[in-house]
Amino acid sequence: MKFVRTLVPALTAATLLAATQALAVPFNTVSHFVNTGSYFERVATFPVFLNTTVDQETVAEIVAASADGNILIYTDSAGERAGFVDITDPAHPKPLGTLALNGEPTSVAVRGPHALVAVNTSTDFVNTAGELAVIDIASRTLVATLPLGGQPDSVAVSPDGRYAAIAIENERDEDLGDGAPPQAPAGFLAVVDLVGAPAGWTIRNVDLTGLAALYPQDPEPEFVDINVANIAAVTLQENNHIVQVHLPTGRVIRHYPAGTVDLERVDTEENDLIEPAAALEGVPREPDGITWLTPLSFATANEGDLNGGSRGFSIFNLGGKLLHDSGNSLEHAVIRAGHYPDDRSENKGNEPENVAFARYGVDRVLFVGSERANTVAVYRVPGVGAPRFLQLLPTGVGPEGLLPIPARGLVVAASENDARDDKFRSVLTIYRRGAKAPTYPTVLSANRADGTPIPWGALSALALDRTDPQRGYTVHDSFYRNTRIYPLNLGHTPALIDGEIVLNDGFGHLAATATQLVEADGRVKLDGEGLATRADGGFWLVSEGAGTGTTPNLLLAIAADGTIQQVVRLPASTNARQVSSGFEGVAAVGSGSAEQVYVAFQREWKNDPAGRVRIGRYNPADATWAFFYYPLDTATSPNGGWVGLSEIAHVNGDTFAVVERDNQAGTDARIKRLYTFSVAGIDPLADPATGTPAFPVLTKTLAADLMPALEATGGAVLEKIEGLAVLPDGSALIVNDNDGVDDSNGETQLLRLESLFD
Repeated sequence: MKFVRTLVPALTAATLLAATQALAVPFNTVSHFVNTGSYFERVATFPVFLNTTVDQETVAEIVAASADGNILIYTDSAGERAGFVDITDPAHPKPLGTLALNGEPTSVAVRGPHALVAVNTSTDFVNTAGELAVIDIASRTLVATLPLGGQPDSVAVSPDGRYAAIAIENERDEDLGDGAPPQAPAGFLAVVDLVGAPAGWTIRNVDLTGLAALYPQDPEPEFVDINVANIAAVTLQENNHIVQVHLPTGRVIRHYPAGTVDLERVDTEENDLIEPAAALEGVPREPDGITWLTPLSFATANEGDLNGGSRGFSIFNLGGKLLHDSGNSLEHAVIRAGHYPDDRSENKGNEPENVAFARYGVDRVLFVGSERANTVAVYRVPGVGAPRFLQLLPTGVGPEGLLPIPARGLVVAASENDARDDKFRSVLTIYRRGAKAPTYPTVLSANRADGTPIPWGALSALALDRTDPQRGYTVHDSFYRNTRIYPLNLGHTPALIDGEIVLNDGFGHLAATATQLVEADGRVKLDGEGLATRADGGFWLVSEGAGTGTTPNLLLAIAADGTIQQVVRLPASTNARQVSSGFEGVAAVGSGSAEQVYVAFQREWKNDPAGRVRIGRYNPADATWAFFYYPLDTATSPNGGWVGLSEIAHVNGDTFAVVERDNQAGTDARIKRLYTFSVAGIDPLADPATGTPAFPVLTKTLAADLMPALEATGGAVLEKIEGLAVLPDGSALIVNDNDGVDDSNGETQLLRLESLFD
């Protein structure tokens, strides 16, 4: 809800617009960066706890940059402080410490050598107060505080540096009554005259009441941006209204409703399925972020609050005429990239919250941040016509602030959500322009026949086609219902999910074995954690169980069309040993009566020695199980946790590879590794009915430490490396499970590691 768009504001250039709109504008909108490509690539992710301590909750909500673009200033509302980061080398950001403030900072902008931080010092929703903290960036010291007379939200500095505008929201108490407006006191716009030394700056207030039709006495201004004519555009989100204020005179010169949108083919039901098939009529845009594109047009991020949220962005001209609305296109873009948050379907979907605009060389670029999808969509904005989608960038969890720094060819996203126990931290993500092609996403989906994208997420396995090395398969886990195998075109960049094989219990085998895994409408819901192709066609799939009395661990033979042909369970005495964490991977070798299936268990079961996890071998010819022990690494993360197996794949002959990992992410991650082992000359043993098993212990060899490859993406190290496939040339493919964008940034990385195996 709270963010600011602040660009490098020090110098001037000759022209911002095309020749038909030749106007003198500041350096902050024009890049002198000479690029070799038009795409952005993530180069670094900075967890802001590096400015404090790893155990402390920290927030990077809004971000601004020094005049030279080398120092980032961010607001940390949780710690009531401003933080500073050196990005002289954007690929290697360095902590510069924090400065304590007198309350919760809500926004920050930069004017010359100073950072202007809006601080909420209110005691409650009625007794509202705030101040503008003026910080000398070089020394990181407070040089002045100016009273604001209310609770501030967004702050912006005019391109010429003459004015600052602050949206004094005086936000409502959502727990009071039904939580709806009107609630006093009314918000307003504060205009700061930036003349002389900061201690002498003066503030004028602009009344915004009586403008909007919905709640005329409770405007709740949300976000503000200023154009080159010193006109401030202000969103009144709950009122679905936009106001323009002439800053030199403090006059409201225009105001109008933001309007409504009719949406088609969107998901409106939170049912563990992504189904973009519903329609919504008359959805109020309720814009949050706003950014000027030219002196005569602006864009809004239509997040929604009370009654709306149109899941996209819009472009208006100065008089409020709609020039473009993105409709369902942004929603479909995040579905196609595996970033759609199904648990927000009944609310506001991907929830675009912020927009920012800048000019990089000749390209006019619009950024749209989606708070729930954890992405930034990048568009090229032509002089005439609709914006053209360029790419989707991954962020941390809950992106709020967007900061283009065009003079350095950079853009920064600030993501505020921080939960170490849930494996994600509040971060600043830095992207650099110059790539000739997008490096993310690494997996996309094609469209269905009805024009909607194939929905996917929570990928938990990889398998290769037996005849075509450019064809792979993957599957989602129990995060989603209606279990599907996804064909994957590996010859496409990025890899393309170009179909769906929906599992069905046509023969009734699953219902006879585990009734609870077949729903009333016949849909199958498995916890698919491993997938292997069979030499004679079809698949083996393992579904992880939670133990006896709930859901069992299952090995399923699946026909090429998705029909479940056979369901295999562990012996009852073995299944009774489960503590947690069951089947996690499957590999198949041989064919016909010589086929054998190897299954990886994730963690130790009852009576298994510490650090010994099972590799099961199932012989379809006589329906018998036997087991090996695999020795786990013993190193632990500084955040504790466990180590286990996530996947198994056949390499060649008697050799297999496994993914061994801890359950930690980011700077807490330590073990993300590929190991190989051979079963040559080693006979597995049946599980004894009682007592401690004495299975033969396999000898493992390190094939690759995955940490460098994961760090090379520029993001936080991902926790759940769940899929592994070995290519004919000895290279390996790995993929992570993005947890369905639930307590996760939704990022999926399909990475290729060259020439690992002979």
